[in-house]
Amino acid sequence: MKKKTPKIIKLNLKGGLANPSPPIGPILGAAGINIMDFCKKYNKKTFNQIGKLIPVVIKINEDKSFKIKLKKPPTSYLLLGYLNLKKGSNESKKKKIGVLSTNIIKNIAKEKIKDMNCFKLETAIKMVIGTAKTLGIEIKDEENDKKSFI
Repeated sequence: MKKKTPKIIKLNLKGGLANPSPPIGPILGAAGINIMDFCKKYNKKTFNQIGKLIPVVIKINEDKSFKIKLKKPPTSYLLLGYLNLKKGSNESKKKKIGVLSTNIIKNIAKEKIKDMNCFKLETAIKMVIGTAKTLGIEIKDEENDKKSFI
């Protein structure tokens, strides 16, 4: 007999603040899992990251048991966090919202590489730079004290 593949739900939730109200309650209720059980497990796993945006992947089996896998916050969230901003530029090519160093970009890439679809650090750095440019963030090379366009 062929084993059925588990149902997968992906959510972006604030760490330590999961509760059964929308959007969590209706989504998980429709999947048939215990909402309060999920909230307790998620909050326990993320209690040290309260308020941070933490993506979670929930694998739901046929018997309604589930497994939680936490991921790193989105790249845009991390980049904006370094600048203490809530959102990026609405005209990223014309209006720049800030400048980050190549060292910060490299640190974000190292943190996120496990969740990205690449294996080399250089590729992850390029992906983070692309996200930064989309948000209107300039990248400055500290060593050469000039703008970097890696």
